[in-house]
Amino acid sequence: MNARAPSIETLAPDTVSDSVQVQSFAVEYAYPVVFTRHAFDPINTHLLDVLRRREAHKRHRVAVFIDGGVAQALPNLLGQIQAYFGAHAEHIELVGEAVILQGGEDCKNDPELISKLLKILSDKAIDRHSYALAIGGGAILDAVGYAAAIFHRGVRHIRFPTTVLGQDDSGVGVKNAVNWLGLKNLVGTFAPPWAVINDGVFIDSLPEREKRCGMSEAVKVSLIRDGTFFTWLENNVQALARFETVPLSYLIKRSAQIHMNQIALGGDPFESGSARPLDYGHWVAHKLERMTVQHELSHGEAVAIGIALDAHYSVLAGLLPAGEDLRVHRLLTSLGFKLWNNQLETRNAKGQLAVLQGLADFREHLGGELTITLLAGIGKGIEVHEINDTWVTESIAWLKQHL
Repeated sequence: MNARAPSIETLAPDTVSDSVQVQSFAVEYAYPVVFTRHAFDPINTHLLDVLRRREAHKRHRVAVFIDGGVAQALPNLLGQIQAYFGAHAEHIELVGEAVILQGGEDCKNDPELISKLLKILSDKAIDRHSYALAIGGGAILDAVGYAAAIFHRGVRHIRFPTTVLGQDDSGVGVKNAVNWLGLKNLVGTFAPPWAVINDGVFIDSLPEREKRCGMSEAVKVSLIRDGTFFTWLENNVQALARFETVPLSYLIKRSAQIHMNQIALGGDPFESGSARPLDYGHWVAHKLERMTVQHELSHGEAVAIGIALDAHYSVLAGLLPAGEDLRVHRLLTSLGFKLWNNQLETRNAKGQLAVLQGLADFREHLGGELTITLLAGIGKGIEVHEINDTWVTESIAWLKQHL
């Protein structure tokens, strides 16, 4: 007679011991990032291809969300989208009309927006094999991406960034969020998109200020990861300042590639640690952006100030050779950035520089341990865990001297 293994209920109490079962599995993420022009021309099949890349046999349902500013700047866009879906109706379906949303940082501050987006996704019966496609600036991509990430525990999200900042930085990454309690990106998720399509036609229609703002993120990644790219930016600064299409397209593509390499190869794509190399210059920028009245400074403009300030701070800290901070300052000003805002000198009731609260906010966002990226050379970032308030004050004074 074979002995039967006792169930846990039949074991004597003294034979039951504590145990730890370790659950371990790996999940591979892969998504295409397409660089193209005229993505909604029916002969351009990039969108069709990414929609069908896993299930080519079925008809795919797509809910489309568009930044209101983009829809206004490109009045033919809605018709082009409808024509595209009509031309490929055998394979894809536009679910209802495209939804027009107010763009800009105000949308991320709207406490009702996520509920509205979830209601729209529900009304359109978007399921986990359907798509939420967002066309717009970083704020719209963030908000729609967050809603898509939490709806049905995640529906497929396709990003069409329409700004330089979106195409060369945030749009190709894995983060999305909205603002809450007055704090930037306090609520969000890490959720890789299904695909990213960077259409250069959207960049053509941007105001000059919007084109310029995204360039600061390209300068950032060149400083921390690619000195050759920084030199290229210096050599092409006049053409970039004129927003010439060919060099601007290269800036976007190269910056996006560096961001993608950092996410894929940096060892911490979901930021479980404390290091944030891609946030070089951002501890100042996030605070300064919130301090200015009615978002007087855009994110990219605030980042440019933060980059320049932290470059000089790196010199004061003995990390970056003297004079390299001037190269950074010269490049940014040649691109057209104003590297000063009066809020840098604002002090709180205790007489402390208000911008220094950005360090506390940054530390909380990181999980309690402060890690700031500074420069050990052009193209070489270095992590530090303390910031000297006096050197910050001196760096602010340096910026003011170089107005």
